[in-house]
Amino acid sequence: MSRRNDEKKELLDEVDLEGRPTGRTVSRGTAHREGIRHRTAHVWIFRTAGGRDEILLQKRSAAKDSFPNCYDISSAGHIPAGLDFKESALKELHEELGVAARPQDLHFCGRRHFLYNGEFYGEPFHDDQVTAIFFLVDDRPAEAFRIQRSELSEVRWFGLDECLHLVHTNPTQQADGVSAAPAAGAGFLHCIIPEEVDLAAQCYLRYKNGTADDGTESPAEAGPQS
Repeated sequence: MSRRNDEKKELLDEVDLEGRPTGRTVSRGTAHREGIRHRTAHVWIFRTAGGRDEILLQKRSAAKDSFPNCYDISSAGHIPAGLDFKESALKELHEELGVAARPQDLHFCGRRHFLYNGEFYGEPFHDDQVTAIFFLVDDRPAEAFRIQRSELSEVRWFGLDECLHLVHTNPTQQADGVSAAPAAGAGFLHCIIPEEVDLAAQCYLRYKNGTADDGTESPAEAGPQS
């Protein structure tokens, strides 16, 4: 069975706008076909090295159904039924990057409501996500992460200012199956929502400077995520 078919059968909790489970579970495929609200967790990894603030981006595998060869969030995933935001985020970190983090290592940035309506593999695709956004501090070199080769081709540290410039000056890709062509004029292929990386960066810089970070919540448009 293909990974895509496995994912379509993965059970997710239906949730309200606050991310609280309603008690109903649906397959991932049903959630996306019918637009049933579900949860995801995103973790952005930062470090300050040699006086430079840096952010770790993953590069999605060329074999991915959505956003192949695009730079993406450090670690992200849908939350399986029965798990909470942090529990799932820690699981994804370990599976994707080999990072054994603790709950207290995850710093909450905010909760966002993502909506996307389009097509995926020629079928209607309705993605309604409540996403918890976290950041993690980890100063290891990129080659020290144990990446999940079926999902990622590499991870790379970017200067934070460089990353923000690249994300804001290159279009966010929209997935339409493996045959999707990159957006015209895209010099840096990514599937990052600019407002989200801005939020995570601001939270990290406030943390580094010793000021409290504030959780925020706002709607955004996004394509199908990992």
